[in-house]
Amino acid sequence: MQSRIFLSSPHMSDEGYEMQFIKEAFDTNWISPLGANVNAFEKELAEKVGAKSAAALSSGTAAIHLALKAAGVEKGDIVFCQSLTFSATANPIIYQQAIPVFIDSEEDTWNMDPSALETAFKKYKNVKAVLVVHLFGLSAKMDEIMDICRKHGVAVIEDAAESLGSFYKGKQTGTIGDFGAFSFNGNKIITTSGGGMLVSNNEEKIAKAKFWASQSKENERFYHHKELGFNYRMSNVVAGIGRGQLKVLDKRVEKKKSIFEYYKNHLQQLEGIQFMPNNSWDDPNFWLSCITLHGKIRPIDVMNELEKENIESRHVWKPMHMQPFFKDFDFVGSDISEKLFENGVCLPSDTKMTERDLQRVVETLQKLWGV
Repeated sequence: MQSRIFLSSPHMSDEGYEMQFIKEAFDTNWISPLGANVNAFEKELAEKVGAKSAAALSSGTAAIHLALKAAGVEKGDIVFCQSLTFSATANPIIYQQAIPVFIDSEEDTWNMDPSALETAFKKYKNVKAVLVVHLFGLSAKMDEIMDICRKHGVAVIEDAAESLGSFYKGKQTGTIGDFGAFSFNGNKIITTSGGGMLVSNNEEKIAKAKFWASQSKENERFYHHKELGFNYRMSNVVAGIGRGQLKVLDKRVEKKKSIFEYYKNHLQQLEGIQFMPNNSWDDPNFWLSCITLHGKIRPIDVMNELEKENIESRHVWKPMHMQPFFKDFDFVGSDISEKLFENGVCLPSDTKMTERDLQRVVETLQKLWGV
């Protein structure tokens, strides 16, 4: 059996940047969710993406949760949420006892359809926030979405978990709306093993998010709590990994782009294959290279064939409105997100892949097509 080719696995820097910062945390005994690495990681990430402030948290999910809370989302409020996404986008809406309404995608970006969003605003009045996702590193149509949301006076939260290093019209995704949430899970373009970051130009809101994330401890000599708090702060050790990873972000984006181009150059001539969109105003990080299939060969055929060769792949996200847990909540749109799920495949996009690894993937698919 040949070595395993992963979809997207952790990739530490060759220079050992991460261990330098981890050693510093151990040497100073700052292991807890406090310390120089946490403060520096927040500052460095904010500067990298062009945001005024950032809060280092335990996960991207925590970042979305606190963004909703900072946006004033409460029990019974409506939150419009992109349907084609991972459940971590939608779950925090339920944490706040709010009501998700799922919005369809459009083919140009695979992300939230502005026309469906406009339709949803005509249907619902007590809307508090819109959660848009930059799926697989592809930018949503933020100009249109922002115009609609500003017209209705609604906060915009960008789930940029998959899009660190992606730019929309020259601006880093996650910094266009009111709040942006990044993830550093093990499969993301850079990782802290687990963790996330909430960013915003509203420094007061970020300060409040840090307060909530630290169990809402008041500034007293004793433990004093006036608000519900959460244990959401990132540890100083984990933040050290993030600081090291941030130094190689540009290299990781470059590698992801080269993987996408390799697949496109070698597979686009196969019958029925279409690659995920890449618009002129969009500069994606190509976190995952994805295709859709429109012929007799189906996604399960591709995934089974790759698995025979010890190569990992997976479906495109199953939309939230199709999930059993969310089945009773409303959905606005047509069937674009469903079709993307039914026809989509995520190809291995691991930044440690060699030229031979890429050849193995391509040759396996060419064989399946009889080429």
